[in-house]
Amino acid sequence: MPLGDRDYIRRSSQPSRGGRRSGSYDWFTQNPVFVIIAINLVFFLATSIRPDLVQTPQREPGLLSLSPVFLLERPWTILTSMFVHEGFGHIFGNMLTLFFFGRVLFQIVGQNRFLLVYFIGGLLGNVVFILLNMSTMNWVIGASGAVYAIAGALVVLIPKLSVRMWFIVPMPLWVVVLIFFVLWSFIPGVAWQAHMGGLVAGLAAGYIFRKSGHGYYYR
Repeated sequence: MPLGDRDYIRRSSQPSRGGRRSGSYDWFTQNPVFVIIAINLVFFLATSIRPDLVQTPQREPGLLSLSPVFLLERPWTILTSMFVHEGFGHIFGNMLTLFFFGRVLFQIVGQNRFLLVYFIGGLLGNVVFILLNMSTMNWVIGASGAVYAIAGALVVLIPKLSVRMWFIVPMPLWVVVLIFFVLWSFIPGVAWQAHMGGLVAGLAAGYIFRKSGHGYYYR
């Protein structure tokens, strides 16, 4: 979902945080979007070699997947599950969206606030999933909660940002987020609870950022 109509954003007097320095890799390490994508790819490679880390041969959640039933035994899964994906299509969709939306939010609010939105959104998404699945054997993986948080923050900051849905149809960002949230909520096997938690976190963060006036100007 590439972005367009960048005139919805005006730069403040603050210098760019993501500029590339000639002759070094600082442009990569100082941009959290690229770092997070790289970490997800490392996890994807590891779980491709060891699929039992995602799901055991007995079809139970692996050591990196989040399940309310096993949470007390595996507390780390509330974080590791955010970096684990099931198949190429799953990780490709999340990382593509993170690449386009994440870079915009990073330039608006800076590295620290971007990371707060990403991780709080992902964690809150997992918490909502746990609360709504306490009595089930369901389990969850993926970065969708964190990605929805990024999109939610942008919806508040620049709701009219033009997004080309499926690279073809231009429409406002808030419409795209609403469409995907509704559509994915009715697809079997999709953890809509995590999406909802991440989206709420992102909307709240966007409201706080806008009220405090951090970053760029919006219209």
